[in-house]
Amino acid sequence: MATVRDFFEYINSIAPLETQEDWDNSGMLVGDMDAEVKKAVVVLDIDLWAVEKAKELGANLIISHHPVIFSAMKKFTKGSIPFELASNSINAICCHTPLDIADGGTNDTLGALLGFETYKSENPILRYADIEETQAESIAGLLAEKLGTTVRFADSGKKISKIAICTGGGASLMWEAGKVDAFITGDAKHNDFLDAVSAGISLFAAGHYETEIPVVSVIAKKLQEAFNEIEITDIKQENPIKFR
Repeated sequence: MATVRDFFEYINSIAPLETQEDWDNSGMLVGDMDAEVKKAVVVLDIDLWAVEKAKELGANLIISHHPVIFSAMKKFTKGSIPFELASNSINAICCHTPLDIADGGTNDTLGALLGFETYKSENPILRYADIEETQAESIAGLLAEKLGTTVRFADSGKKISKIAICTGGGASLMWEAGKVDAFITGDAKHNDFLDAVSAGISLFAAGHYETEIPVVSVIAKKLQEAFNEIEITDIKQENPIKFR
């Protein structure tokens, strides 16, 4: 019999929760550590759709990247996601920035998908890749192809051979990346693109969801290997943001 605690300890072994950023809220956020796990699902975000899918599958554990409770809640009422989890006896373990930092986590997964050999530097949440010299247009095309999305990018005009990667909302860390030719992230503001080009950096924003969703199947596979007696499902959560 595997319990929620067993899953929690496994997640903690591959992405130690003590590494989370001060502002983060990773960990066991809803439920009972001693509950037996019947089935589990892995998602990027715990939304109401994910709760319903877990119920349909008979799963009583959801493991997500983004925290289901991020800031302090003043109400815990019917219709809120934590209430729906608790009232349906569905446990929730969330692993946010520890999974960004971890070996084989979000940043390494994106790098591997792009065909890059990534490595760490001083900031453990960032990844770097040294590639054969190329142009920004080629990097944008690679991102669009591998992630199946439209990429926003600003071209500094310089050739690119050293890249920094930070999935999700990582544009603010561009200035901690040191001397790089390009920075790949999920989200970036208008002024981030302007500032990047002024600094001689090509900036790519390939989508928060798009840059992080690849890790879900990676974690689901690892969990299935670790808990082979329990059905673990990547429920193929779709991007809530639509394009026309």
